[in-house]
Amino acid sequence: MIDAYEDPGEPDRRGGARYLWWLVTQQAGRSVLGALISAVWMVLLAAAPYLLSRAVDEGLAAGDQAALAAWTGVLAGVHVFNAWLSIMRHRTMTRVRMDAMFRTTKVLVGQSVRLGAALPRRVGAGEVVTIGVGDVQTISNSLTVIGPGFGAVVAYLVVAVLLVSVSVPIAVVVLLGMPAIAVLVGPLLGRLQGTETEYRERQGVLTARIADLAGGLRVLNGLGGKDLVADAFHRDSQRLRAQGYRVGSVTSWVQALGLGLPTLFLAVVTWLAARMAAQGSITVGELVSVYGYVAVLVRPVAFVVEMVYQVARGVVAARRVVRFLRLEPMTDTGRRDAPAEPAALYDPESGVRVSPGRLTALAGALPADAAAVVDRLGRYVPSAATWGDVPLTEIASPQIRQRVLVADPEADLFAGTLRELVAGHTDRDDQAIARALHAAVAEDIVRGLPDGLDTPIDAQGRNLSGGQRQRVRLVRALLADPEVLLAIEPTSALDAHTEARVAQRLRTARQGRTTVVTSTSPLVLDRADVVHYLVDGKVAATGTHRELLDAEPGYRALVARDEDAEELAR
Repeated sequence: MIDAYEDPGEPDRRGGARYLWWLVTQQAGRSVLGALISAVWMVLLAAAPYLLSRAVDEGLAAGDQAALAAWTGVLAGVHVFNAWLSIMRHRTMTRVRMDAMFRTTKVLVGQSVRLGAALPRRVGAGEVVTIGVGDVQTISNSLTVIGPGFGAVVAYLVVAVLLVSVSVPIAVVVLLGMPAIAVLVGPLLGRLQGTETEYRERQGVLTARIADLAGGLRVLNGLGGKDLVADAFHRDSQRLRAQGYRVGSVTSWVQALGLGLPTLFLAVVTWLAARMAAQGSITVGELVSVYGYVAVLVRPVAFVVEMVYQVARGVVAARRVVRFLRLEPMTDTGRRDAPAEPAALYDPESGVRVSPGRLTALAGALPADAAAVVDRLGRYVPSAATWGDVPLTEIASPQIRQRVLVADPEADLFAGTLRELVAGHTDRDDQAIARALHAAVAEDIVRGLPDGLDTPIDAQGRNLSGGQRQRVRLVRALLADPEVLLAIEPTSALDAHTEARVAQRLRTARQGRTTVVTSTSPLVLDRADVVHYLVDGKVAATGTHRELLDAEPGYRALVARDEDAEELAR
């Protein structure tokens, strides 16, 4: 199987079927071995009726004990050898499945890393979860049946040749009957592919909604919107359940016909062979062999139906994987250097101008409008934004990432000690960490942990409160000490007292450096050097917090809070 550190190769992104074929070719030797073992295993299953007929005709019917013992021994040996082949077949196809699973997982993880910050802007979290949890498993299972499917085709042809030696009419009936069964099941497989595709799409949407609810449940509860969202989720889940029933209905018919029709066909052929034996056209031993051949064919035909069924599901899952792999990160065509000296950032789309060395605040009725401005200034989306006189799109991306930091309120918190969480892969002394903790008013977090900075923190900070997670993210951003810090809602989860202290200390810690915060809190806005009031994503007014309170009724209504908050702002 693929090694954990091995290059998984370049996947074929031209379609779902081509992606499955790429997985097969990446382990061609193992796939061929599995197909050959499966073919020999099924052919030997078909050989058992032949050996049994010889034992009946040459030993039992003729009264030859030696011949009976010899054929019985050969039959037992074939069964023992076939049992070993069955184990090897299962082991080989399990390795094929595991390799496909690990290889697809590595390809998906590599693509996620390649997309980087563009990932949440290109695809929803629910889609990624659905692919990682369900589609990878479906793809790997679809490859498991390819070997037995190939062996089933070989066994079918071998049995057809053996039946010709017994009776041409029976061979013709079998050769025509089995394809007829496949034709009857075929339309159901096409319908299954369509219903499965729709089910997967709806599942991705619902999973994304679950992720959104988990992240914003507290906010929804505070706004009184929990019941409304719960009702919408209930309706969507009911529709997904109904679609799941449709998938299950088609699946049950496919599996029932795949096993039931061959069994019914077995009865018809057995009846035909029994009539021929009664008429003397074939011997009793040949009658036994015909019954055995057709009984053996039930399993190969079922394998073929199962193979087509699983491959159809695998193609649907592979299409979703391919669609994800086709996503491209934002093209980096920048070749120019960033301004050597601190320079202004300007976003023509909104009219926001950020002067160097100052604390600038963006206040808008819709937080998404302010966040969109930050995305453009941080060059996470294509825009006409400039840094100095240079368009951001023309500046080499590594220079921007080195000097401009976007502090996202939902940025990932990886598992590790608190020290590792805030310092990352860089070496930071305790004094630098202490300064960042003080600026983010996070000293109490360290004091409350049993081992201080060396206390393990769960992934996404699950053993911290919402306010603590927000301050830890702010500590990490301040410790990075970027030339330009763009912080989205850095204090939204804090109480008024803590928020006021963070706002004051943030201003002090970033004195002389370019800082942008998005907020509608008067406690934060009052500490800013300049505030841009956004309406529909455009700058409607610019000034200090006090100036805008006096001159802009819309701004005053936006940031108004209770009297205690106003007093703190003063």
